[in-house]
Amino acid sequence: MSVERDVLQELLYVVRRLRDPISGCAWDLQQDFRSIAPFTIEEAYEVADAIERNDTGDLQDELGDLLFQVVFQSQLASEADWFTFNDVAKGIVEKMIRRHPHVFGQAVYANEAELEAAWETIKTEERATKQGRTQTGTLALHPSALDGIARNLPALKRADKVQKRAARVGFDWPDIRPVWDKIDEELIELKEALAQGDHVAVEEELGDVLFTVVNLARHCSVDAESALQRASGKFDGRFRCVETLAADQNRTLDAMDLNELDRLWREAKKVL
Repeated sequence: MSVERDVLQELLYVVRRLRDPISGCAWDLQQDFRSIAPFTIEEAYEVADAIERNDTGDLQDELGDLLFQVVFQSQLASEADWFTFNDVAKGIVEKMIRRHPHVFGQAVYANEAELEAAWETIKTEERATKQGRTQTGTLALHPSALDGIARNLPALKRADKVQKRAARVGFDWPDIRPVWDKIDEELIELKEALAQGDHVAVEEELGDVLFTVVNLARHCSVDAESALQRASGKFDGRFRCVETLAADQNRTLDAMDLNELDRLWREAKKVL
């Protein structure tokens, strides 16, 4: 444990040096929360990609990059006298202990359903507390079941979380049949918007179609984000195969007609 603390202190020191106004790195000194946020998101995705590829060496490296982001942003906050890395670590320790009373306390749950219900109750109480801290001005914001869902999540993931949170308070279809009807309804509205040539309406209606498809995925107990990632990966593999098949014929894709491309695509599907 002491070795781990020493390594962490070394990382904290490295980041402080990078941000030193006199001897630090010019690029690091230019960064703020807004400029560094995209890098944090990118590093999180690279961690997920290493896991998907089962590349343990790369996973170690990417986790280090992600940890650096946490320390770097904590340093920015410390410079602004908001909070420190120790505050961040202390906060997550307290949160995990609070959310696991069956591990760190005396709570006993009979089954997984009771455990999940207790977890949601604790998180609801946390959101209510956070809501009380963030209310400002004379207009009090009414607590919502959707509070705490990050607005910059990937669109499919956010749609899924919004729908699940609404479903917990009873705002949901009773089964999958109305979802199919809703998809048909949204597709009709999308076709009407396209026929009218209304680009703004097309974007809105297409969004409704995608949102309803996420609802379908949820009722099928499928994670829409993961499903689309796999579909994209499958297309990637098959498309590369098509390119290889074309190259074997000394052809390029842009020189082929649709029938030729379709034939190569069907061959690729036999392989992948």
